[in-house]
Amino acid sequence: MEYTQLGRTGLKVSRIVLGTMNFGPQTDEATSHTIMDAALDAGLNFVDTANVYGWGENKGRTEEIVGTWFAKGGGRRDKTVLATKVYGNMGADGPVWPNHDRLSAVNIRRAVDASLKRLQTDYIDVYQFHHIDRSTPFEEIWQAIDVLVQQGKILYAGSSNFPGYKIAQANENAKTHGRVGLVSEQCLYNLAERRAEMEVIPAARDYGLGVIPWSPLHGGLLGGVLKKEATEGRRASGRAADALKDARTREQIQAYENLLDKHGIEPGEAALAWLLTRPGVTGPIVGPRTQEQLDSALRALDLDLGAELLAALDEIFPGPGPSPEAFAW
Repeated sequence: MEYTQLGRTGLKVSRIVLGTMNFGPQTDEATSHTIMDAALDAGLNFVDTANVYGWGENKGRTEEIVGTWFAKGGGRRDKTVLATKVYGNMGADGPVWPNHDRLSAVNIRRAVDASLKRLQTDYIDVYQFHHIDRSTPFEEIWQAIDVLVQQGKILYAGSSNFPGYKIAQANENAKTHGRVGLVSEQCLYNLAERRAEMEVIPAARDYGLGVIPWSPLHGGLLGGVLKKEATEGRRASGRAADALKDARTREQIQAYENLLDKHGIEPGEAALAWLLTRPGVTGPIVGPRTQEQLDSALRALDLDLGAELLAALDEIFPGPGPSPEAFAW
């Protein structure tokens, strides 16, 4: 396993991040534990979750599954860099009760204690803001984070789905008060969705944040979806199905699959390997539902795409380029 620093911190993390969003909704607890054990055995030490995972009436279930895995002992917690998130409403479905979501100091305090209980641990390595909160000033957010750090409940703070200007605001405000600020940004980024290259990734790099791409296969779109449709009768769903409604996108994906078939490379593994070549990327989040999917993700670590293939992928999926050039001329 290859490790890298998380942004400007001294924290060493694996270049593949184990995402747990499927644990509970699609993968039962026993299988989830098997996958986590296999990941740890392979040297993967970075595990990402969120308080809302499990969704609906089962919000929090995913953190509970991670917690029962830690409770098995064997050094599992000590070997793991644990990241979870705060923002979403954790109350019962229906109208949101005031102060039970977003990033007020009240909700941050409530949410971290609830996550720690579900996760069966006394600290979180990277506590991430799942979305921007337009109504809470960063002075309040950082004050709440200071308290948690002093209490030993969290070690670092990160962001998720932040635009570039909010990354700048957050860290400029933190710097004013001598705080560490954000150390990571978790954003939507993959071959088919490269808008993060315009401002989010440059901002993250300038401020020393590690970039953690989510949905590296764009909901399965980059995982050989057309071949599976043709040979196995497996229809795309969700993000991939929506994207394939566009004729231009379908042509791109067909060209992508044809290119990789010529090189004898699995599309999903190529998509992950491509992200590992991107400047500023710490490691993509993979969300395996099965052991086979985890094994495929781990193989991407040893895949060398080469300059010629990387150039060909850029031709199929050209990025927008940096801003302001991307939209100014």
